Amino acid sequence: MHNKTLRRLGHLAAWLMLAASVGAAWLLGQARPSSLPSPSPSPSQNPTESLAPSPQPAKSQELAGVWVPYMALAANGTQEGFEDNFRGIADSAKEKGLNALFVHVRPFCDALYPSQLYPWSHLLTGEQGKDPGFDPLAFMVEYTHSLGMEFHAWINPLRVKTNQTPGALAPNSPYTQLKDDYPYYFMEWEGGVYLNPAYPYVRTLIAQGAAEIVENYPVDGVHFDDYFYPAQDESLDSQAYALYTQTVGTPLSLGDWRSANIDAMVAEVYHRVKAANSQAVFGISPQGNLANDAEMGADVAAWCAVPGYLDYICPQLYYGFENPALSYTEALDDWVELTRHENLKLYAGLALYKAGSGEEDGAWDQADMISRQITAAREAECGGIVLYSSAYLDTQQTQAALSQAVETLAQAEPAN
Repeated sequence: MHNKTLRRLGHLAAWLMLAASVGAAWLLGQARPSSLPSPSPSPSQNPTESLAPSPQPAKSQELAGVWVPYMALAANGTQEGFEDNFRGIADSAKEKGLNALFVHVRPFCDALYPSQLYPWSHLLTGEQGKDPGFDPLAFMVEYTHSLGMEFHAWINPLRVKTNQTPGALAPNSPYTQLKDDYPYYFMEWEGGVYLNPAYPYVRTLIAQGAAEIVENYPVDGVHFDDYFYPAQDESLDSQAYALYTQTVGTPLSLGDWRSANIDAMVAEVYHRVKAANSQAVFGISPQGNLANDAEMGADVAAWCAVPGYLDYICPQLYYGFENPALSYTEALDDWVELTRHENLKLYAGLALYKAGSGEEDGAWDQADMISRQITAAREAECGGIVLYSSAYLDTQQTQAALSQAVETLAQAEPAN
C-alpha cells in the first residue's frame, strides 16, 4: 500500500489522542451495572507499550482450516443430534487433510457453552437462555483435539441480533439487562442490535467473554469475523460521538474515532486472552477489500503493523482471478504488501462456497480455482488457508474443486 509508514504513524497518533481523552469523553462508560463484572482495567493505553505479545509456539505446519458457522451447528435440539452433527463435520474436515476448525461459539451475544456473561444460544434448544443440559463447547474441543486438529473459538464481538435472529432475547442477555438504564451501550441498524464499542464497559464485556473461553477450555485460539460497525451512518452512535467531541479540544473525525474504539477493543481482547493463556492465539478475518474494512472501523493496517493486537490475520479473499472489481491476485498482493510485525501470520480465507456456483460469469466453475488460490497463497508465503465453509465440504457443487484442492493441500511441506 502507498505511504504505509505515514499511515502507521497516523494510526498511532489517533490511538494516543483517544487514550488521552478517555477519562473526560466517556463519562457514560463509567456507569457499571451491578449485574455484570466491573470493567477493569480500561483499555486506554498504547498497545505498543503495554500489551507486548507473548512468545508463540513454533509451528512449521501449514494451517489448513475451515470455518464452521453457527447455521451448521443446529441439530435436532438434542445432545445426541448436536454431537453426531459435529462429528460428521470434524470427520469430513479431517478426511480432506484439514487441520483446524474455526467454530462459531458466540454468534449473537450468546454462547454455546455455560457462560457467566452471556445466555445460552438459541441454536441448542430453539430458545435463547435455555440450558441444553450439556456443554457443547467442551465436547467440540475434545473431539476436535482427538482428531489431531486445532480448535479456534469463533466470536462475533458486537452483534446482539439481526432483524430476525434470534427471535427473542433471553432475560440474561446483556441487551435485556442494560437497554433501559444504558441504551447508549447499543447501536440499532435495520432491525438489528449491536454492542457499542465506544464505551470501556462494553469493550471489557467483550474481552472478558473471550478470556472466559480461554480460561475454561483448552482452545487453540480465539477468532473474530469481519463484522464491526454495521454501517457508516452517523446516527448509529451519535450520542457517544457527541459526548466525545464536546470533551476534547481537537476531536478525531467520526471514522477515525470509530477505528480507535475498535482498536481499543481488539487490544484488550488480545491482552486478556494472553493473560488467560499465553499460548492461545487471537486473530481476525476481515473483509478482503481494504476499503471495506476501513468503512467498518477495522484498522487492519495498525493491527498488522503494531504488536499487541493480533497473532494472525486471515482476510476473506473471496474473488476469482479475473474478477473485474478486485481480483484474487490483486487482493492477495494488497495484504502481502501491508507492513506486518515480526510475529504476525498471514492466512488466506478462500470462498469454497463459490466453487462450481457459476459466479463471475462462470469463472468459479473452473475445477482448479481453489487449488490455484492455495498455490498462490503459498507462493506469497502465507502461513496457510481457511475455507468457507464446512457446509460445502460434501456437496455436489464443490466436489470437483475440492478434490483438486485436497490434492494441493497434501503437497504441503511436512512439519519439522
